[in-house]
Amino acid sequence: MTQEIEVRGSRHASPPLGALAIVYTVLFCAGLYAIAAPGGAHFPRPWDSAQVMAAYFQQHAKAVLLCAFLQFGSAIPLGLFTATLVSRLQFLGVRAAGVTMALWGGFAASFALTGCSMVLWVMAQPGVADDLLLTKALYYVSFGFGGFGYSVPLALLMAGVSVPALFYRLVPKWMSILGLVVAVFGVLSWFSIVLTPAMFFIPLTRFPGFVWMIAVGFALPTRARGAESRS
Repeated sequence: MTQEIEVRGSRHASPPLGALAIVYTVLFCAGLYAIAAPGGAHFPRPWDSAQVMAAYFQQHAKAVLLCAFLQFGSAIPLGLFTATLVSRLQFLGVRAAGVTMALWGGFAASFALTGCSMVLWVMAQPGVADDLLLTKALYYVSFGFGGFGYSVPLALLMAGVSVPALFYRLVPKWMSILGLVVAVFGVLSWFSIVLTPAMFFIPLTRFPGFVWMIAVGFALPTRARGAESRS
């Protein structure tokens, strides 16, 4: 059997991938900035006490509400980016399980952001943070969605795209390698459920993931280079 490539001039009709990645990154980072240090107070960490968590949400409800607003907004371009990216790969002739894996991973990451933002919205409502145990429970739910609940599916998106992109030479090699390395970090963040030090892999997935999405968004061809036929 041989692999033949026929050149085609058709163009993929879709939203600009690079622009979607940038909008997603800006909205997400703006949400993080809103809660980073309002009034000099840091956003609670998983190992903080319920008192520390409750005090933050009582005193900075507006910042949390703004974060929920922006991160919910970021979930939309992430979902659009995923759908467009998968459609583009199929248009370019990629027929591999990784494409479907990427679709699932990207949508799951988008849904995780949606869940995280909704829980934050609840925590920003008057009186909710007055209950210490409820606040701590809701915090862990939001952290689960926005932490490993986001980074593990994102790893599947990056791996599902990077492998066929490397095989078909659709993007520069370094982009595929970066995607695979960050995807490994994303999978390792799964262990943060049982090992606190593994939480370090969550930002190692999230922030390099922004770079990868923007780079791939601009580098992935919009014109079909060929179709695969076997004889």
